[in-house]
Amino acid sequence: MFHGGRGYDHCATGAPAVPPGSPASCQRRHRPSCRYEWYLSDGGDPAELLSAWLENNGLPVRKLVLTASSFHPFGAGTVCGSSLYVSAAAGSVMIGGAPGRPSPVPGIPDVVAVLYRHTDDDLDRGDDLPALPGGDDVSPPAPWSIGAWQDSWTRDEHADAVRAVHEAIARGDVYQVNVVGHVSAPYTGDPGPALQRVTKLPGARYGGILTGRDWAIATASPETLVEVRDGRVITRPIKGTRPATAEGRRELLASAKERAEHVMIVDLERNDLARLNGVGPVDVDELFAVRRWSGLWQAESQVSAPIEGDLGLADLLRAVCPGGSVTGAPKLAALDVIAALEPVGRGVAMGALGWVGTNHVDLGLTIRTVAVTGGRVHLWAGGGITWDSDPDAEVDEAAAKAGPIRAALAGPTRHGNE
Repeated sequence: MFHGGRGYDHCATGAPAVPPGSPASCQRRHRPSCRYEWYLSDGGDPAELLSAWLENNGLPVRKLVLTASSFHPFGAGTVCGSSLYVSAAAGSVMIGGAPGRPSPVPGIPDVVAVLYRHTDDDLDRGDDLPALPGGDDVSPPAPWSIGAWQDSWTRDEHADAVRAVHEAIARGDVYQVNVVGHVSAPYTGDPGPALQRVTKLPGARYGGILTGRDWAIATASPETLVEVRDGRVITRPIKGTRPATAEGRRELLASAKERAEHVMIVDLERNDLARLNGVGPVDVDELFAVRRWSGLWQAESQVSAPIEGDLGLADLLRAVCPGGSVTGAPKLAALDVIAALEPVGRGVAMGALGWVGTNHVDLGLTIRTVAVTGGRVHLWAGGGITWDSDPDAEVDEAAAKAGPIRAALAGPTRHGNE
């Protein structure tokens, strides 16, 4: 155990069948060994505490160029890698930013790492999950049902927050701020199948589930916060949304507002990577490519840099957390605006969830992500606000992003959750 964090030497429980970002080469051949948890109230530097725990448990994270190019071991009992979750609030603490309002899910840690080791067995985990929190403790379980959704702010309050960002831009405080809303609802029954439906939404590059003693996080995120592979650091910011129709695609490609907003975040990500010690020139490998997530088109770019010296996980997390596409520019100033405007904390959303392995790092940004705890399901959605943003349109965009998640939680549809 390390000061400022909570390390556990017992076997981790409740891990997902396929941890988000884990390599196909070891899926079904690894099992959880131990876990680490850190809360904001624990204090200390979460990036350093996490790195120390991983390193001392056999995962080399002090020099990621070695991690990115080393031979991947397969012997029974060898360390395979670690699931990793970092909340947006923990990311803000890492860079000295405002952590925001209190989380509506305070029982969920702000950093979780679950270490995996290889086994000789081909584990047939299937899609089954252990019992998840909040369901009725009866036999047989109550049917799955979600109650009425409760918003953390009204539509008018959300629109007023957009106008407040306009004022901050007019003062010269910021260029762009991502504003996020939150909803929650009570539920009964086993949430496992509903969470699995979320992870299987079309375009869910990081679809997966992480669980704890009395909570679970499920993500359908399409966005790469950071990847380390083949000696390069990569980030793929997403910014710009339209309905997944032919007309929506044309509108997205033709929108000067969406392109300007997108390029602003690409520049922010370029600067984030350029400040890292041990990396070479930063390149924009792809700009404003249109990708599909469920029923939406979204614009995505790829920014990368070669690793040319010593680069550790702690410095990498400090550079990219919290993600630029869900904060704004300049990042620290945007965090101050977010903390003043958003009515509740971002909880498990707008953070990181993925995999730190012996041969790669792959962390998704926890957009399109839900949490269940205390008998309630929680969901966050928002969007980037620039000077040209229309308040009503921004509220509608957030609702469009949350729509497929709500539908997946409610139950299977006849059209594949589209």
